[in-house]
Amino acid sequence: MAAETTPNAEAAGAEHGAHAPAGTTEVAAAHGGEASGGLPQFRMEYWGGQIVWLFLIFAVLYILLAKVFVPRLRKIQDDRAATIADAVSQARSVQAEAEAQAKAAQAEIDEARARARGLAVEAKAKAAAELAASQKAEDARLQAQMDEAETRIRGLRDQAMTNVRGIAGETAQAMVEKLTGQKVTAAEIDAALAQGAA
Repeated sequence: MAAETTPNAEAAGAEHGAHAPAGTTEVAAAHGGEASGGLPQFRMEYWGGQIVWLFLIFAVLYILLAKVFVPRLRKIQDDRAATIADAVSQARSVQAEAEAQAKAAQAEIDEARARARGLAVEAKAKAAAELAASQKAEDARLQAQMDEAETRIRGLRDQAMTNVRGIAGETAQAMVEKLTGQKVTAAEIDAALAQGAA
């Protein structure tokens, strides 16, 4: 519409320019067409078309926003929210699983400690029993050795006493022979010793 009016206006201006003096056309050309009425956007006869185009452009932008851009943004936000919710849920499940594993590990540690204490008590009791049995066996062995040693000592003492008696008899026989010059028999010495002991 503006394109159709402008050539008519130019044609009318050309006709007026043909009848108008030469100075008027030059002035109008120098002022950029101000003599023809100014910018067409501010002229009332063009406002209807401009308003229609404004509504069309607004409708196209609204449809693009409502049907294309906003759903995409909403989908991105929903995906992000779903991802965050999924991550939080996984983190909570992992945390719960870790807590359960920690409790199970603590229970195993407590059970192992109790088992170790029981084994220590059992080992201590077993060691004490073995020590008592070993000590008893050692005491019995030492007692047997002491009895054997006493028996041997008693036998050695009796043998020594027999030897002493024989040595005493021989000594007495030698002394009597030296003092008296007479020979004395062993039977006489024994009888004299027995008589002296009685």
